[in-house]
Amino acid sequence: MLSADDTIFALSSGQPPAAIGILRISGSLAGQALKSLTGNLPKPRVSALCNITNMVNEELLDSALCLWFPGPNSATGEDLAEIHCHGGRAVIRAIEKALEQIDGLRQAEPGEFTRRAFTHGKMDLAEAEGLSDLLFAETELQRKAAVRNAGGALSRKIDDWQLQILALSARVEAELDFSDEDDVAPEQAAVVQNNARPLVEEMRDLLARPRAEKLRDGIRVVLGGPPNSGKSTLLNALVEREAAIVSDIAGTTRDVIEVPIALGGIPFLFIDTAGVRDSGAETIEQIGIDRAHQQFEAADIILWLGDEGQGPEFDNLIEISSRCDHPEHEPKADAAFTLSPVTGQGLDALVDHLIIRAKDILPNGDQVSVNARQANLLLIACDNLAEIIDQADYLIVAEHLRMARKALDEITGKASTEDMLDGLFGKFCIGK
Repeated sequence: MLSADDTIFALSSGQPPAAIGILRISGSLAGQALKSLTGNLPKPRVSALCNITNMVNEELLDSALCLWFPGPNSATGEDLAEIHCHGGRAVIRAIEKALEQIDGLRQAEPGEFTRRAFTHGKMDLAEAEGLSDLLFAETELQRKAAVRNAGGALSRKIDDWQLQILALSARVEAELDFSDEDDVAPEQAAVVQNNARPLVEEMRDLLARPRAEKLRDGIRVVLGGPPNSGKSTLLNALVEREAAIVSDIAGTTRDVIEVPIALGGIPFLFIDTAGVRDSGAETIEQIGIDRAHQQFEAADIILWLGDEGQGPEFDNLIEISSRCDHPEHEPKADAAFTLSPVTGQGLDALVDHLIIRAKDILPNGDQVSVNARQANLLLIACDNLAEIIDQADYLIVAEHLRMARKALDEITGKASTEDMLDGLFGKFCIGK
């Protein structure tokens, strides 16, 4: 049965073969395990070249750089050892087998190293979520935003708010405890209310920013129009590969086709949909049409390739006059873009426009942003602070302040549930 007290080990570098492989050991037996393999324990935080030997048959496995980090001053807050060996599959597997033979050691579960860092106060939950986003970052914007949160930008903001709310709580508690004494002035209520206002404004400003998920998932650009309007051809031209089947047969695209791509360093998710028509669709095609309408509802941007004014009524719809090289092309009077996916005419202008629109939708990489979980908790804290602005009953004020602090604690993980933690850390790789 797995235990948080177990000493764990795992490959923490990329999958072999590679130039270097890094095996990490964390737990109370980490020092003993490293000494068993090398014969000596290096000086703390000083790399040493050691021979790695199988303790059972004394076979030399590799020569590697070894490091020793006594807890609590380590990445996980526990005793931690690292072996920087040659990155061949056979070398890494041999060292792993040697570690498996040491009593009390086991292979780490996904995200277990990071979870131990969280448990021992080396990072909070907001930082761990930022690290998760960083591991999956594929664009420069994603990287910048994730680095900020993994580095504690949001956590520092939350800590600052917590200190201010604690100061307000202290004033309220003093009023409740010593209201009959002369050393507490009656205007304390106004002081609390006036100090709560800027906190509410700051929280609302952060809540008004685009969510972090948008940066992670990408801008959803849905291509819509009737059958044979050129949606799949345009999709292939935008992503520069044959992602969708192109045919003159009506109803070729039956289901939603999603293609992620980065344009100008910005993540996009282009979505090709079934041709939309009011009649003539058989059962399977009709299911595709229904799904197309669902995609329109969820879209950040809709590129409508059908007849002018016939698209869904959304403010984010862009009229596209496509296939301008086609003999039967009929121009649109109010088309935002006239283009040909075949010749490339107009495509650059469309891409530039999508990038500009995306920057207005995405979080600013230089600003702190919150994900949906964090936003829900921040809203609770904000609403509780807003409630005290016109509240004179100090018992009620004290309760709202307590609820605000509790919600902020949940953002950083000081008050959290095991199910939520399992869901987060389970997404990490083994060596994290």
